Amino acid sequence: MQKIVVVGSSNVDTTLHVVDFPKPGETINALDITEAGGGKGANQAIAAAKAGSETYFINRVGEDSSGRFILKQLKCYGVDTTYVQTTSGTNTGHAYINLNEAGQNNIIIDHGANYELSVEDIDAAEELIKDSDAIITQFETPIEVAIEAFKIAKKNNVITILNPAPAIKELPKELLKLTDLIAPNETESSLITGIEVKDLESIKANSDKLHELGVKNVVITYGDKGSYISTANVEKLIPAFKVEAADTTGAGDTFIGFLTSQLQADFSNIEQAATFAARASSIAVSRLGAQPSIPTYNEVNELMGRE
Repeated sequence: MQKIVVVGSSNVDTTLHVVDFPKPGETINALDITEAGGGKGANQAIAAAKAGSETYFINRVGEDSSGRFILKQLKCYGVDTTYVQTTSGTNTGHAYINLNEAGQNNIIIDHGANYELSVEDIDAAEELIKDSDAIITQFETPIEVAIEAFKIAKKNNVITILNPAPAIKELPKELLKLTDLIAPNETESSLITGIEVKDLESIKANSDKLHELGVKNVVITYGDKGSYISTANVEKLIPAFKVEAADTTGAGDTFIGFLTSQLQADFSNIEQAATFAARASSIAVSRLGAQPSIPTYNEVNELMGRE
């Protein structure tokens, strides 16, 4: 069993279900309003746990009902919350999502307590990180926190996986040098590299640029087309499993959690791990919500066995 640490965000997701997104200046009616747990960090931690890994989450929540809800959700899904701290005087993170009938979304985030996570919090979890197999982080918490976590990980031969989301144009060189695998989606990759992803040739150009920036292993998720893998031994597109999308929220997080849970330390099985993760992600997009949509290892394995 993999021991995975996730450093990242947790949010309460409020989703407005709409026919289509409003145009500038337009007022529309919501068909429905739903709430669920979310946040890239929490989603990825839950995905890793549901994929069968021993999973720990490092995060901060507010001293409010939303924070209590997040903690309950994480524990319910099997994530260890020892390093999730309650922060007084700050609200828990919140995401406001528009979800259209095609299953596409746009999201506005209020970071709240997520931005209170500190380097000191990471140092307090040093022994946990040292003893793990892999660590995942994103950009919904301060970047200096990601750098500190990856420094500890690299000193102890722990695999470091960076999901650079929300994307920023100038990634810190220090962080890239500490990253074993970078996993953006095509939009995030394009912003980082300055190369628009529009076909296989351009997605390869993106992966080449990411290698030039200092990361040896690249996985670019490419929506319903699949995921592009670029390592020393593998360079190919792993096709997505075709399903009718109900909600794409959390699909990429599901992919990353499952990928990490299956990945061997030498990356020799990355093609198989990405295929398994793609199957998990396809199940997630066929369901509503971020965390509620994430499948279990057995669900994915059963479908893979049939196929």
